[in-house]
Amino acid sequence: MEKQDESLYIMRILNGETHLYSIFIDNYSKAMYALIVQIVNSPEYAEELVQDSFLKAFKSLASYNGDCRFSTWLYRISYNIAISATRKRPQPVCFIDENTINSVSDELASQWMEESESQEKISLLIEAIEKLMPDEKALITLFYMEEKSIEEVSKIMKLTTANIKVRLHRTRKKLYLLMTKNYQ
Repeated sequence: MEKQDESLYIMRILNGETHLYSIFIDNYSKAMYALIVQIVNSPEYAEELVQDSFLKAFKSLASYNGDCRFSTWLYRISYNIAISATRKRPQPVCFIDENTINSVSDELASQWMEESESQEKISLLIEAIEKLMPDEKALITLFYMEEKSIEEVSKIMKLTTANIKVRLHRTRKKLYLLMTKNYQ
């Protein structure tokens, strides 16, 4: 959906045509679910949080100022709700020491991640992503699965683009360690 169209729909919704909000729900619910389910690891809970995200966005619609795409604003709301939910329902995560992460060469991590798309490697990747911290899961989901730009991820997660790049770099190394089980 184009930004102009989004702005027009938002204006109409704010002027009382609330049924038009369903257009946003139809367009973005699958993407919001994909992000949230990666963070909370529960399909049922993710569905509930998607509803919460859309409800919160609807109630806050007047505060949307158009400084980013509406979808980016929705992702930010969904991300915040999902991260808050993980604080209420802690999940087991795998801690890897900083020195261990830093000891992985950039080339090795990149090469291993790009070598092949075998079913075994895909299974290892899924298993490794499940062990990441919630914000790392969100980062991987937004950048790789939802194909958001560094700038969009930066706006969604409210971090600088430089910080997003560093976190992506470190998370790729962490995924390498988790996939190869070279971390203890």
